[in-house]
Amino acid sequence: MKHNKPFPRVLTIAGSDSGGGAGIQADLKTFGALGAYGASVITAVTAQNTTGVQGVYVIPPEVIEQQCESVLSDIRIDAVKIGMLPDAASIQAVARVLRRFPVPFVVLDPVLVATSGDKLALEDTVGVLCRELLPLASIITPNLNELAQLTGNCLAENEAQMLEQGKQLLALGAKTALLKGGHWENTHEARDWLLQKDAEPQCFVNSRIPTENTHGTGCTLAAAIAALHPHRSGLHLTVAAAKSYLHGAIDAGQYWKLGNGHGPLAHFWRTVR
Repeated sequence: MKHNKPFPRVLTIAGSDSGGGAGIQADLKTFGALGAYGASVITAVTAQNTTGVQGVYVIPPEVIEQQCESVLSDIRIDAVKIGMLPDAASIQAVARVLRRFPVPFVVLDPVLVATSGDKLALEDTVGVLCRELLPLASIITPNLNELAQLTGNCLAENEAQMLEQGKQLLALGAKTALLKGGHWENTHEARDWLLQKDAEPQCFVNSRIPTENTHGTGCTLAAAIAALHPHRSGLHLTVAAAKSYLHGAIDAGQYWKLGNGHGPLAHFWRTVR
C-alpha cells in the first residue's frame, strides 16, 4: 500500500519500563497505533511493574547523547517526545543534541513521579530542566504534581490555581503548556487546559472512566501529540485528536487485569478488538 504523504517519523527520549505500560514501551506502541515510525533513545532502565518502581538504572549521559546523534544524523525526525530524564547530566546531554540537530516539534513530558507515586528523577532536576529544555520545547505537558514542582507552588486545589500556575510556567519560558487536570478524582470529568501566550486558554473535556488501569497515561498522551502533530494544521487539533486517542485507549483497557496494581492502556484499541 502506498502512502499519499510521508508518514511521521518520531523519536522518543525516555526511560524503559520493564512492565511495558509506560516510558519507551508506551511511546513506541502509541507511535505504531497512530501510523508513525518510532525511534528511541533510552535514558534509564527501570525495574517496574503495575505495583511500582523497584529500581532505576541511569544510562550514562554520553551514551544518551550518542544514541540521539545516531538517530538525528541519519533519519529525518519530524517530532521528538521527551520523557524521563533522571538527572541533570541527562537533561544537559539531550539539550546539547537538540541544539545541534533542531527538530520541528518537541513535546516535553516532565516525568518526575510514576503513577504508583515512586520518584523517577533521582535528584532535583527542576531548575536545569526549566533552563535547558523548556526553551527548546514546543509544548510541555505537566500533570498537577509536576506543574506545582516546576513552578515552586503547592498542589493546585482548583482550576483557577492550576491556570495561574500555568501562566507562571509560560513566564518561565514555556511556549505552550497543556495542563492535565485528570488527577482530581472527585470529579466526573477530566479537564485539560491548553495555554499559549497571547491567546485565551482552551479547555478539553472528557468523561472520567472509572478504572485503575491508568499506568502510562501521561506518556501516551505526550507521544500521541508528537505522532499526530506533523499532519495537523494546528496545535488545538493535535491535542484534541491525541485526547480522543487516549480516551479510547483507557476505555478499551478499563477491565483488563494485568498484575496487581495500576494496569496499562489498550494502545491498539482501534485495530484490535
